[in-house]
Amino acid sequence: MPQRTTKQPSETATDDRSVSAPQGGADTEGPSIVESLDPRTGELLASYPVAGETEVARVVERARGAAQWWYDIGFDGRKGWLQSWKKAIAADAQSLAAVISAETGKPADDALLEVMLTVEHLDWASKKAGKVLGRRKVSAGLVSANQEATVRYQPLGVVGVIGPWNYPLYTPMGSISYALAAGNAVVFKPSELTPGVAAWIVGKWNDLVPNQPVLQVVTGFGATGTALCRSGVDKIAFTGSTPTAKKVMATCAETLTPIVAECGGKDAMLVDADADLEEASTFAVFGAMGNAGQTCVGVERIYVADKVFDTFVQKVTEKAKRLRLGGGAHDSYGPMTLGRQSEVVTEQVADALAKGATAVLGGPESVRAPYVEPVILADVPEDSIAVTEETFGPTVVINRMADLDDGVAKANASGYGLGASVFTRNRGRAVAAAERLRSGVVTINSVLGFAGVPALPFGGVGESGFGRIHGADGLREFSRVKSVTRQKYKAPLNLLTMERKPRDMKIAAWMLRARHGRK
Repeated sequence: MPQRTTKQPSETATDDRSVSAPQGGADTEGPSIVESLDPRTGELLASYPVAGETEVARVVERARGAAQWWYDIGFDGRKGWLQSWKKAIAADAQSLAAVISAETGKPADDALLEVMLTVEHLDWASKKAGKVLGRRKVSAGLVSANQEATVRYQPLGVVGVIGPWNYPLYTPMGSISYALAAGNAVVFKPSELTPGVAAWIVGKWNDLVPNQPVLQVVTGFGATGTALCRSGVDKIAFTGSTPTAKKVMATCAETLTPIVAECGGKDAMLVDADADLEEASTFAVFGAMGNAGQTCVGVERIYVADKVFDTFVQKVTEKAKRLRLGGGAHDSYGPMTLGRQSEVVTEQVADALAKGATAVLGGPESVRAPYVEPVILADVPEDSIAVTEETFGPTVVINRMADLDDGVAKANASGYGLGASVFTRNRGRAVAAAERLRSGVVTINSVLGFAGVPALPFGGVGESGFGRIHGADGLREFSRVKSVTRQKYKAPLNLLTMERKPRDMKIAAWMLRARHGRK
């Protein structure tokens, strides 16, 4: 069957959700179009122009003008437009889901679920921005009682978003929705594998507001992303692999452009001896195999209490065997959207087996590009790359743990720290484990539970990146804080003068000792 390929420059990140790494000048010789292909058939879906440095600069300049209008209409005005956009997306959700399915190869139902989750976040951000970011009073304290103190959050201006291909709508819209609601204009550079999704959502915006380019798209390869990083935008929101994030950061450092980075993960699932094994195994298969395993917060490592290890492995295996893979609407999952990702799966499976792991289900023969059948590996040495490196495929490692403390220690041994999950009937132990897990999000007795909760911030630590999208923190991520004080009356002690009176300083010194120096 055909593998997914794209016409692109040579310097690319081999495991990147955004595909291309930043490169030199975007106006240098290279392909002039991006071809969007169906990874299931290799069929050409559409072609899009490659934006060079000059075009990216023009787009950002247009965004500057639109950003001023967008700021001036205020929270209520922005809420109205974003709600209209939300309704337009929801009303035509099947059409958008079809584009997602065609460009990624994922089943139609999965694509529609992606639209549903995206709309929930857009709705929340548009409705909550005013309350989260609007001006509010804060206590000035006793010493500055004559001051009225207020805090508010202002938009940055223009935000550049570099999106991935695995969730080409939900993931970038986690930045786009919140950046727009905060009052910014957005320039979106999608993955070259999924430009059609970006074109669709921007088209819906332009149908509503044709004369205000608050949201624009630039298509291209890595050089287009580089041009966006160097274009003078006020922040970059990047989703992709850790190696590429480092290159994006280096490029942004040239102009001190800040960045929020959502990178990869090697998420661990802990299954205690008292867990509901039927439910845990169901979630394990969904977390590990859903979207062909191409989920940054998917389940890649499972640590199971030794007492129930064999039973759990059996249940996961039985469920995984029932999965159907293919290009049909009712299949369990589709192909590798990025064809060369199959090579990563092959390498990791081979390394695990060479180091003594057991292939409970599947093995090297499971890779039949562009599809990969489910692979379950048990008792994998912790130094195997199947344990230490992100897989991004429908494989899962199941290893033993003595107890939750042991599981937490093993989970935290990874350089990644994006998500994790804990399964136990004991609420106290679950919460304690969640507190100790070194990850940005933790789900108890479920997986990916946070994805549909717009109020929860999302992001990682360590090799999984920094900054947050979603929730109030996601709104503040695309804002700058503005602190203002206003003197209401003259201070009883006039200390802000070059001619302080000895009496005032004597009283101030007494207040210091009385308020803070008593034992």
